[in-house]
Amino acid sequence: MNPNINRLAKIGQKDSRFILGLMSGTSLDGLDLAYCKVHGSGLQTKVELIHFDTAPYPESFKSAIRQVFAKQEINFPYFTLLHRLVAQVHARIILDFLERHHITPDQVDLIASHGQTVMHVPENNQYFQETTRATLQIGDGDQIAVATGIITLSDFRQKHVATGGEGAPLAVYGDYLLNPIQDKPVIFLNIGGIANFTYLPPDGKFQHVFVSDTGPGNTLIDGWMSKYLNQPFDKDGQTAAKGTINQTFLQALLEHPFFKRTTPKSTGPEDFNLAYVEEILRKQPNPHSISNEDILATLTALTVSSIVDAIKQIIGDSEAYIYLSGGGAHNLLIRKSLQNAIVHGHLDLSEKIRIPGDAKEAIIFALLANETIAGDPATFAENPLIPGITMGKISFPS
Repeated sequence: MNPNINRLAKIGQKDSRFILGLMSGTSLDGLDLAYCKVHGSGLQTKVELIHFDTAPYPESFKSAIRQVFAKQEINFPYFTLLHRLVAQVHARIILDFLERHHITPDQVDLIASHGQTVMHVPENNQYFQETTRATLQIGDGDQIAVATGIITLSDFRQKHVATGGEGAPLAVYGDYLLNPIQDKPVIFLNIGGIANFTYLPPDGKFQHVFVSDTGPGNTLIDGWMSKYLNQPFDKDGQTAAKGTINQTFLQALLEHPFFKRTTPKSTGPEDFNLAYVEEILRKQPNPHSISNEDILATLTALTVSSIVDAIKQIIGDSEAYIYLSGGGAHNLLIRKSLQNAIVHGHLDLSEKIRIPGDAKEAIIFALLANETIAGDPATFAENPLIPGITMGKISFPS
């Protein structure tokens, strides 16, 4: 037997595995690294977060990714090299993380690398009649495995597409394993560049679980702040709080075709970007009279309104526990607006149930890797809307 296969089998048979989960979102803030101890698998999974860091990306690296990010036309040799570069940068960040926390590579059983999304095509497209949806993440897992000496799982989203999904959202699988079953429905709401939620029923049965993207999270707010105010994001929603929502502008933004699609659904910056905002703004009466503060107030209202509408489609006016994570959890205006709009929802940060919000997505990819190596796809069976699968391509260091 190939010694790598033998080593992988032994890892799968262990009671606990040490897994380093990686997440790099569409906001391009940096690489999240969550070093976890994962015990068991399936509904018996217990996870302990040992170390968590976010390694900010230098502006030059962000700029390199933006050259291809959600672009219709790209330089293909450049793109091919970028696939390798992203992995090399991530590998260096991993090695720095391990050194800083005094962890040797042999103390990490697996790396779970999400990679960097550069294109998401969730709907029927104009290019190939027989291909209806696809998604693409770069950052080659083989490069990471060889550079670190650690077995690496990557490219998680492709199995989801292969079995009929859209490649997103994947958080539902980890959310289900993390679910603190309570007397009312639980909703895990993540507001990253794009916002999504997982609905978990009180009975804990996967067949009743529901997941969907809701629309833009921080991506439009961050984009406007960066381009027009030279700031990476709206800290605490302070700039938007100084403005007034322009209802005509908001209603025009809500005419986006995504909001007319039935749930579950997924989206990305290919749909929601500054070009979309600027085009609609130009069509408004006296667009130059709308201040940056008013625009940000309106974009924030778009995020909140689309989240509220999506959640209410599922729970109506029923009570539910809502646990918030992602960058949007730090936006006080978003949090206040959500609480005011979802009257029957008990809104808390995910820290309330001991899940660090900033680390949650990286933790979830660690859990996905754990399920691939030690779990059973039947854990996620019997839900017609969510493929019952395990995910991730496996790269050996030798």
